[in-house]
Amino acid sequence: MRSDSIKTRHDRVGLTPADSRRYARHIVLKGLGAPGQQRLKAARVLIVGAGGLGAPLVAYLAAAGIGRIGIADDDVVALSNLQRQIVHTEHGIGENKAQSAARFAGALNSGIAVTVLTERITAGNGAALMADFDIIADGTDSFAARAGIAAAAEAARKPLVSGAVSMFDGQVTVFSPHLGDADGTPLPRFVDLYPETPNAESLPSCEAVGVIGALTGVIGTLMAMEVIKLATGIGTPLCGRLLVYDGRGARFSELTYRRR
Repeated sequence: MRSDSIKTRHDRVGLTPADSRRYARHIVLKGLGAPGQQRLKAARVLIVGAGGLGAPLVAYLAAAGIGRIGIADDDVVALSNLQRQIVHTEHGIGENKAQSAARFAGALNSGIAVTVLTERITAGNGAALMADFDIIADGTDSFAARAGIAAAAEAARKPLVSGAVSMFDGQVTVFSPHLGDADGTPLPRFVDLYPETPNAESLPSCEAVGVIGALTGVIGTLMAMEVIKLATGIGTPLCGRLLVYDGRGARFSELTYRRR
C-alpha cells in the first residue's frame, strides 16, 4: 500500500490559533507539520470496542486531534476492567463503555467531535455504521468479533487497523483489501491471514487466562500509530504484515502474508 493518506470528505481543514498551540509538537515535526495536522483534524475514525485496546486508541487519537471519533461498545464498565482500561474510572462502573470513553475524550480535547454507538457492530450492520468514517480500528476481544468487523470493513471498503492481546503477547496488522500494492496486486484480507477459524481452546479469552494490563497499552498505542499513519500518509502501514510483540521477552517480530 502506498503511503498516500486516506481521502476524507475535506482532505484538509483549517487550524485555529488554539490548534496551533495544542498541536505545536506535531506542527514542528518534520514530515507531519501543519498539513498533516490538518489531515488529522479532517479524519473520521471509528473505534470498535472501548476496552483494553480501545482505551489507548481513544486517548491517543483524541490527543492527536482526530476531528471526529466514533466509539462503539455495547458493554458496561466493570471493576475488573480498571486494571487495563485506562479511560474508565471507579465512578463509571455500570455505565456504558462507549459513553464513559466519550466523556474521557471530550474532557481531554474539547475541539473534537465524538459519536457514541451503544450497539454491537457485526458483519450484518457494520458496513452501514461504518459509512460515515474513513478508518476503522478494532479493539474487540474475541476472534468471532474481529472476523465480523473485518468482513464489515471489507464490505464498506474501509481500511481496518486490527489488534489482539492475550496474557503477555499481542499483535497488530492493517487490512485494506479494497486497495492494491505498488504493483497493483490486491492487498490481503482477514481470511488470508486466518484461512480457518481457530477453535476456542486455541484462543482462550482474557477472562479465562488473564492479560497483563500494560500490554494493552503497548498494542493499543501501536494501533493508534497505524491510524495516524493512514490518516496523514506518513510511513508504511502494516498491510500484509503482522507485527507480534512478546512482552516477557521484550521482542518484536514480523510475519508477512499475502492475498490468497
